[in-house]
Amino acid sequence: MNSGSVSFIIICSALVFLMTPALAFFYGGLVRRKNVLNTMFATMFIAGTAIVMWILFGYSLSFGSDVGGVIGGFDFLGFNNVSISESTRGLEIPDALFAGFQMMFAVITPALITGAIAGRMKFKALVPFICLWSIVVYYPLAHMVWGGGFLGAGTDGGLFGTGLYLDSVDFAGGNVVHISSGITGLVLAIILGKRRDYERSAYKPHNIPFVLLGAALLWFGWFGFNAGSALAANGTAVHAFMTSAVSSAAALISWMFIDVVKTGKPTLVGCSTGLVVGLVAITPGAGFVPMWSAILIGLLVSPICYFGVNLIKRVFKIDDALDAFGCHGIGGIWGGIATGLFGVKELAPGVSSGAKWNGLIYGETGLFFAQIESILVTVLVAVVGTLICVGIVRLFTKLRVSEMDERVGMDITQHGESAYPSFNGLD
Repeated sequence: MNSGSVSFIIICSALVFLMTPALAFFYGGLVRRKNVLNTMFATMFIAGTAIVMWILFGYSLSFGSDVGGVIGGFDFLGFNNVSISESTRGLEIPDALFAGFQMMFAVITPALITGAIAGRMKFKALVPFICLWSIVVYYPLAHMVWGGGFLGAGTDGGLFGTGLYLDSVDFAGGNVVHISSGITGLVLAIILGKRRDYERSAYKPHNIPFVLLGAALLWFGWFGFNAGSALAANGTAVHAFMTSAVSSAAALISWMFIDVVKTGKPTLVGCSTGLVVGLVAITPGAGFVPMWSAILIGLLVSPICYFGVNLIKRVFKIDDALDAFGCHGIGGIWGGIATGLFGVKELAPGVSSGAKWNGLIYGETGLFFAQIESILVTVLVAVVGTLICVGIVRLFTKLRVSEMDERVGMDITQHGESAYPSFNGLD
């Protein structure tokens, strides 16, 4: 054990947990006044359920002994056999701290989904859906990528004992966190349909200072998210910290420039969105790509997501309410591809199954195609898993609120609360 690394990862774990209430403010500020509490509560209830599920069986299914390359075993049910003083993974931190750090990822990931369904999904349908989704989608993906499954590297076992490993890399959650949640949000948005008066009346953020507060706290917490994924206080953590900073900064500038070109004025919502997509894009390769490429990744992700959002909403007419897919899905896919383009295998050897090859721009194709294949597998798992979870939930309740409930507002109809009880105007 290394006391410096232990202290560092404890702090990083707390920073990652901070991202969930930060997301609540970010999403809450973007919706209408009558839906702000429901939107914030949709992210915060996950902090409770996800942590309890992780301790009972989530950690075991994600990081237990490999079963077919797709799921973990029952080694750590109820958090049994998880040492608070030793590491069975060759790390400088005990297994219990590794589990605690990974637990925070299991909290924030399903919370990202809620941005796509804001303003129309019943809360009593959302709760069981999120619980089922964690079991069917998140835990298997976490195992496949980080727990010894076939999306990572290995020699024995592989996919259903075939010896197949894709040797892809995902430093801090491009596949596991962003693509999985973004694709799920897209599927749910299609299934639920558009909001009642979508395209017939203006949907404007009700509290832009909330949006900035949430984005700023997400930026702060994301340093723990990416730097902490080195799982030690070392040079890789420093590199991930710096690539995260420069990618988000470049994306902020890039989105601001797009705002000026498209509307003639820079916007605070655009600036906030830009810094978030910059963080999303660098997440898969934060420890694997050189610093100069982090700038390029950030500069390019803003136009990719900006025009991707317009494509989803204006061409395909899908109501991804808060652009969960447009930002996290598309941004995560670009980040995974960019890792295959710019990755350098010497940068983070042994971390999160360090890269086996250099990126495409260095003349090697292995990493690039491994990244493409892993993205396709993640999309397939997310789509199929989401449809399974929706089918189960529909056996017990409808997914969508009634038209009257939607008209009145989710805060009153779902929770009997009002964020602004003294407000009497039209919404």
